[in-house]
Amino acid sequence: MNLADTTLEALRLLVNFDADLWEIVAVSFSVSIKAISLVVLPAILMSFVLAYTDFRGKWFLLSIVNTLQAVPTVVIGLLLYMLLSRAGPWGDWQMLFTQKAMIFGQMVICFPVLVSMMHGALQSSDRRAVETAITLGVSIPRLAATMIWETRFPLLAAIIAGFSRIVTEVGCSMMVGGNIMGVTRNIPTAIAMESSKGAFAQGVALGIVLLSLALALNFFLSSMRGKGYLRT
Repeated sequence: MNLADTTLEALRLLVNFDADLWEIVAVSFSVSIKAISLVVLPAILMSFVLAYTDFRGKWFLLSIVNTLQAVPTVVIGLLLYMLLSRAGPWGDWQMLFTQKAMIFGQMVICFPVLVSMMHGALQSSDRRAVETAITLGVSIPRLAATMIWETRFPLLAAIIAGFSRIVTEVGCSMMVGGNIMGVTRNIPTAIAMESSKGAFAQGVALGIVLLSLALALNFFLSSMRGKGYLRT
């Protein structure tokens, strides 16, 4: 099958709503949305603490967070595999090769990305507003809520970037998910498997889904930048 035939077959799968293909898409989005939802609030809280408080070891912690962004996802998957396997300390949880393991892995991958980007957004905001609020006796929870609201669009950009990071990762999902059809097979692992078999049509169709997602997210971010929402 040549490139043209492969592309036409991929489009046919998309247009005809192939059950297997859209089941893979559903698993991928379900896992990644759950992962990003669970990690957003802790990431916001940590980035707020790092941006507006001073404590011993703060810059060391920031260095660790920034370093964790560069850790290959397959290494994270390997570590989680060893922890979740029957011989590992968390083996009794019986999470290996489940969506829960994939969600946990994607949370680990996404957390440092969110903290780093959100910290940058909060750090670049006008600190005079914080100082004024403290002078007026504003409570810490209200101050945090105000600053998060003031930087909501850059924070949203960070969340979108974090989601893009995990929805396209393959290493960790393959290691702890096992690529089980209908259970843990997501878009990246399916593309890798189909390509290794030489069956490119489904892989191309899934690639089109990811490309469409990337274009939609970038269009959304570009629209916000054009309106000035992402300027801090």
